Amino acid sequence: MSKKLKILILLLSLSLSGFAQEQLSLQEAITIALQNNYDIKISKNQIDIAKNNANIGNAGMLPNLTGSYTNGGSIQNTRQTPATGPDRVITGAKSTNNSYGADLNWTIFDGFSMFANYDRLKELQKQGELNSRLTILTTVADVINAYYDVVRQQQLVIAADSAMDVSVLRTSIAKTKLQLGRGSKLDVLTAQVDYNTDTSNYLQTKNALQVAKIRLNQLMVRDIGTTFSVEPNIDVDKGILYSKMAEMAGQQNPNVQNAFINQRIASLNLKSIRGARYPSVSLNSGYSRANSTSPTGFNQKFAANGFTYGVTASINLFNGFLQRQNERNARIDIENSSLTLSKTKLDVNSQLLTAYQNYSTYLDLIKLEQRNVDIAKENLDITLAKYRLGSIAPLELREAQRNAIDAQNRFIEMQYQAKIAETNLKAISGNIDLSK
Repeated sequence: MSKKLKILILLLSLSLSGFAQEQLSLQEAITIALQNNYDIKISKNQIDIAKNNANIGNAGMLPNLTGSYTNGGSIQNTRQTPATGPDRVITGAKSTNNSYGADLNWTIFDGFSMFANYDRLKELQKQGELNSRLTILTTVADVINAYYDVVRQQQLVIAADSAMDVSVLRTSIAKTKLQLGRGSKLDVLTAQVDYNTDTSNYLQTKNALQVAKIRLNQLMVRDIGTTFSVEPNIDVDKGILYSKMAEMAGQQNPNVQNAFINQRIASLNLKSIRGARYPSVSLNSGYSRANSTSPTGFNQKFAANGFTYGVTASINLFNGFLQRQNERNARIDIENSSLTLSKTKLDVNSQLLTAYQNYSTYLDLIKLEQRNVDIAKENLDITLAKYRLGSIAPLELREAQRNAIDAQNRFIEMQYQAKIAETNLKAISGNIDLSK
């Protein structure tokens, strides 16, 4: 009966996962995510916007050329009464006017504000690139964690399946003993209850595996129902040095680099504001052509065309102390950006040390749980042999079985947690390998 149930479960698993599954490596998962992930695509579009904005025209260094065209007229009824002579009455007098031209205005000096603005736009472009890199690092870290979550759940399914094998064997032995008159019906029923418990755990673990696969498919932005298999083991990099990670974090962490750029932007903003203390000099020129007709005017037709040119200089003498206020606020922004930079460095160092502490602890726990797995397995083998001989009670076998399952599950969990800590370390230091 139990064998049939196990076969039914295995057949159900095959029907859910398909007859053939894609073998997905971590490198392939990362590559697919980098190509498809929506957040990465959005961040790349934002980089393009920042690049488009970082030009000398947007900084105010280029002239403005404006063209204009006007065409209009009027129809009027007029009565003119001269000093001598009769009134002059005109009905439906039609007047027209037509003009077009171009005006050029070029600010050639504004107290160096335009140069500060151009540098600020370039810094904003760098900031956009940093934000995109942060998005990529975060996405890759999420993919790595999700991938190894699938590996973890896959290993837990195997462990749960092994537990079912022991329960099947125990049930078979209990039935054989009952048939030989050396066992009891209670032992058989207890073995079947434990088997059902293991089966329930197996099905729940199998479900957790499917949920983990859905999450990974979501991160890769592909059909969430896509079936695949993953690598069998969780490989943890055991050679990470804290000093090296701390050095990289100071140089490559996107948040720290972002804070540096914000400090630079604040300084450039003050430079731009100070430019208002200097004169502003502009060159202007233009060309215009105009034609008009007016039957009721002194000149019934008029036409003109020509060029205009000039130089305009202006300086702010007093604007209600707003200049001083703006400069003071800009200095406060610089101070705030410096404080933010210090805070960001402290936060990053704290996160890095915490992650490294977790990493080191989990590496020690992996060694400990590995020994526990070996001991628990040996204990289960001995207990199972004694159970076959009838020298121990079923409860002792069940306890040994639980110890073996718990040891295996803890070992798998410690490997997974160590991998997460490793990934966090590399993400904080800005040193995640995007290829694997």
